[in-house]
Amino acid sequence: MTEFEAFKSIARLNRKCVVTEKLDGTNAQVMVTDEGHVMAGSRNRWLTLENDNFGFAGWVERNKAELVKLGPGRHFGEWWGNGIQRRYGLAEKRFSLFNVEKWSDATVRPECCHVVPVLAVGELLELDVKEIAETLRTGGSVAAPGFMNPEGIVIYHSASNGLFKFTLDKNDAHKGSANV
Repeated sequence: MTEFEAFKSIARLNRKCVVTEKLDGTNAQVMVTDEGHVMAGSRNRWLTLENDNFGFAGWVERNKAELVKLGPGRHFGEWWGNGIQRRYGLAEKRFSLFNVEKWSDATVRPECCHVVPVLAVGELLELDVKEIAETLRTGGSVAAPGFMNPEGIVIYHSASNGLFKFTLDKNDAHKGSANV
């Protein structure tokens, strides 16, 4: 007999959203095991010192004692700055955590970590996403003040646990297309 598949519950649209600056770097993760081992990863693979991604594995190795304070689990963020994508006029690279609900308080996150800047919080239908993006375009990066070519915004929709991005350049083009 064919296995029954239930229809998934549909999330309510007008629920809390958090709008953050989309940083143009490379997706990264820090994994802390229950035993306190710290590992570096990219979007799609584990990193080693020999098979690194813009020096992230080396940074994780040098900051292990601080990063273990993140606690057990996977901690996703953006590895960005000097030598990566837009560079943001920085002399160094930074790791900015995505989970702003958990890590916005600088007193609880490791000193070596940043967090993506929150641009707005509110129910989806009350937020003017285009206005938020335009403010970023005209005012420049919040993560790197003075940098006038930010990538865009990310909208986290709490009810669906979904992320949506809006880029300031070529928003309608798929990242893998020839137009990007």
